Amino acid sequence: MKRAATFTKALTLSCVVSLLVATHAADARDRKGYIGRHPDLSGTYNTATLTPLQRPKAFGNNLYLTKEEADKLAATEAALLSDGAKDSDPDRLAPPDGGDGSEGAAGNVGGYNTFWVDRGDSAIQIDGKFRTSLITTPASGRRPPLTPSAREAFAKRFAGFGKKNTGTAWWMPGPGPFDNFEQRPLGERCILGFGTTSGPPMLPVLYNNLKRIVQTKDHVMILVEMVHDARIIRYATEHAPPDERSYLGDSIGRWEGETLVVETTNFNDTPGLYGASRNMVVTERFTKQADGSLLYNFMVDDATTWTEPWGGEYPWPTTTDKVYEYACHEGNYALGNIMRGARRLEAEASR
Repeated sequence: MKRAATFTKALTLSCVVSLLVATHAADARDRKGYIGRHPDLSGTYNTATLTPLQRPKAFGNNLYLTKEEADKLAATEAALLSDGAKDSDPDRLAPPDGGDGSEGAAGNVGGYNTFWVDRGDSAIQIDGKFRTSLITTPASGRRPPLTPSAREAFAKRFAGFGKKNTGTAWWMPGPGPFDNFEQRPLGERCILGFGTTSGPPMLPVLYNNLKRIVQTKDHVMILVEMVHDARIIRYATEHAPPDERSYLGDSIGRWEGETLVVETTNFNDTPGLYGASRNMVVTERFTKQADGSLLYNFMVDDATTWTEPWGGEYPWPTTTDKVYEYACHEGNYALGNIMRGARRLEAEASR
């Protein structure tokens, strides 16, 4: 009985201590917005923006937009969305074989309407100034030239698959881009969100630009609205062994003052960033701002693909919107129909 009473007292004391520690940690997070000694980045952010990744060549090395240029960009986007939201003519005819040749998916035979488009409603501002591009390094605001080997690989890829839709099996005779499911892009197969929205680097895309961050004392998790991507950033001193590779790579975080610095290596042969190689190293910086937003900075170093490193920055404003489940394949007949359509075209061509 005495032993039981002693055990009960010890258990009670342990529970009280645990409760006090948990309460103190919660109070510290609530009062200061910190976890331990570091800023708490937890929250939901909307990364949509009209600012392009690469600067239009007309701006040269000019990093900034005028207020008038930024207003014009916003007005143009609003007009496009309004025009695309108009009701379609129910009596319209089907498009011609191969499309009508105008801008749009596969020769404008069909694609997303503006119901899905959510690229934001303004250009980014940093220090009160509008930006012409997300890329700031190099000074041109554009990705640097490809290496000779990368140019050769790109040319080969586009020579085989970058064909205009003609409504025929243009790839015959020989293999085509629809011979099996694994040839299709990662986003089309719902493996990763398209346009490197999950990164790294994490860049804005056409829609579904929310990011949900959950931070603990040991890890930072970034849940991406597009598809089902979840990046796990761990605090560690060493990366995983070189033979452990993945689409999102191996991300290790460390703190430099108030900034979370994340280095990612160990990519597989087809990382989310188009054209990048398995040798890519991405360095990201997340800095919390006074208004609760994050300033996101990224640098890409891949000597296999680009002749020099490149990178940039843009803000992640907070939002009260929720990240809901992204059911990518449920009820999705597109990928199967792509394959069935290709077999039908091949049958017609063989006749």
